Amino acid sequence: MPRIPGLYTTRPIEGRDVFGTGLRRTAAAGVSLLLAAGVTMWAVPQTVKSNVDLTVGGEVTLIGHGNGHGRGMGQWGAFGYAKQGWSSTQILSHYYGGTTAGKVDNVDVSVILTGESSVNVFADAGLKVGEVAVAPGQAVSLSGSTATIIDGCGGGVVQTVELPRSLVSPITAGPGRPVPELLKMCGSNQTFRGSLGFDGDRVVNVVPLDDYVKGVVPKEIIVSWADEGGAEALKAQAVAARTYALASMDISKPIDDTQNSQVYGGFGAEDPRTNAAVDATAGVVLMKDGKPAFTEFSSSTGGATDGRDFPAVLDEGDTISPYRDWTATVSSDSIASTFGVGSLTGFEVIEAYGMGAENGRAATVRISGTGGAVDVPAQEVRTKLQLRSSFFSVQGQTTPPAIVAPPSGVGSTPTGGVPAIPTPGGTPLPTGELPATPGTGTGAGDLVSELLALAEAAIGGKFTELGGSSGVLGEALGPILPTTSGTGAVQQFQNGSVFFGPDTGAHALGGLALLNFALQGGESVLGLPLEDSLSTLLGPVTQVFQSKFAGGILEVDPATGQASRK
Repeated sequence: MPRIPGLYTTRPIEGRDVFGTGLRRTAAAGVSLLLAAGVTMWAVPQTVKSNVDLTVGGEVTLIGHGNGHGRGMGQWGAFGYAKQGWSSTQILSHYYGGTTAGKVDNVDVSVILTGESSVNVFADAGLKVGEVAVAPGQAVSLSGSTATIIDGCGGGVVQTVELPRSLVSPITAGPGRPVPELLKMCGSNQTFRGSLGFDGDRVVNVVPLDDYVKGVVPKEIIVSWADEGGAEALKAQAVAARTYALASMDISKPIDDTQNSQVYGGFGAEDPRTNAAVDATAGVVLMKDGKPAFTEFSSSTGGATDGRDFPAVLDEGDTISPYRDWTATVSSDSIASTFGVGSLTGFEVIEAYGMGAENGRAATVRISGTGGAVDVPAQEVRTKLQLRSSFFSVQGQTTPPAIVAPPSGVGSTPTGGVPAIPTPGGTPLPTGELPATPGTGTGAGDLVSELLALAEAAIGGKFTELGGSSGVLGEALGPILPTTSGTGAVQQFQNGSVFFGPDTGAHALGGLALLNFALQGGESVLGLPLEDSLSTLLGPVTQVFQSKFAGGILEVDPATGQASRK
């Protein structure tokens, strides 16, 4: 079976709640109106019926999107964006909003090898135990702090050495050593960069960070994407993997070679294409609040990310994913027994994030039965029912869910309850942007430069007109970036975004106008705005209002938060 990228990337971080709040026992009480950053969302009625015919032995059919938890980067989306010409910097900036790029030293990572119980190793060029050199043809067997040098794997004893640390090292220390110097396990010939030894009773591979990442990336992404226009996606994966490892080390979380950390295969897993991605991004990490960010990733977002540590964004690159759409049928008996509600009488999504298809990714599911009802975080439903993702709706449910703001999460940048618009952009590196795969065409860079120069003046003027950083927009959250079409530009602020087009000028969107612009498909459907639309940021709005765009008009009802396109 072909390997599914990101399938194994559950990666719970110790001390951090994966699902948010747990089960909420509930009666038929409704959900009150939610106020998120001044945006009035709509709520479910006081009494909610699932409208799904549930009988004993019946089934619930779910319409779903994506594969994995949906937090951070979607790997299929990254591939899709790379094929559209985005650089790895642009991909990372899109999925990991609020981070900045930096460089770190090639520190050592200690990786627990869960499939190993002993250390019996050799190297074609020889190796070292402590300060003692071991000749080619000899091997070393570790037992506690004692290293026994033997004449080949399974041969006679040559010498014993007491070690301050139970570790066997290459003949020459350092990253990127040639193959003859790499350590091999006796019997399996499994090969590793760095050193091998014990940490307590666990076998560990102590390896330079970038060498570790070379053993991770080919296990976590489809390597052949590099041959299909996706080399930049592999670079983005390398940065995400490197950053995630450092974030784990920062909180002293043990790193192993499984999905509990990142799947790691040592030297034997390496591929020239993924090694090139690691080398091209050597030492580059993403920082948030002065620390390495928890750069989670999963296979496919289904069209919208889940928020948490980074602002939730629409994911147009994910249209390429084979897991974009799916259905799952679950027996009512299985659901009822899993959640302990007696015989199942209702199963419905009562809260969703509103971004993407079918009201967006599910947030909360109400499961009702003869024994009571529980409100369960959708990520927990996904895990317990073994669904591909938490991005699902219930076939036959006619009562719409309440639309709530995606979680901003621990340490994430506030977005005013408004989803970020999917535009390619990048955070400049201290040493320059990551090397991009050469593109085609002539003068494209000059055209973009001219566009951004025009946008800088126009957006700056609009920002000043609206009161600067102390005005309605607040502080800028990032640089001016080209829009998805490449014919306009956008800059995001704390409370909205300013869009610019040579034919439309600079106009600001915020609150419900920006939210519904994103939900309706953004620039690709509506074009760029023709006027400012900030009403719900400036005070309560009770009347239906319109937002005008080059491709049509959005009419928004503030009482429900819903919009129609005219």
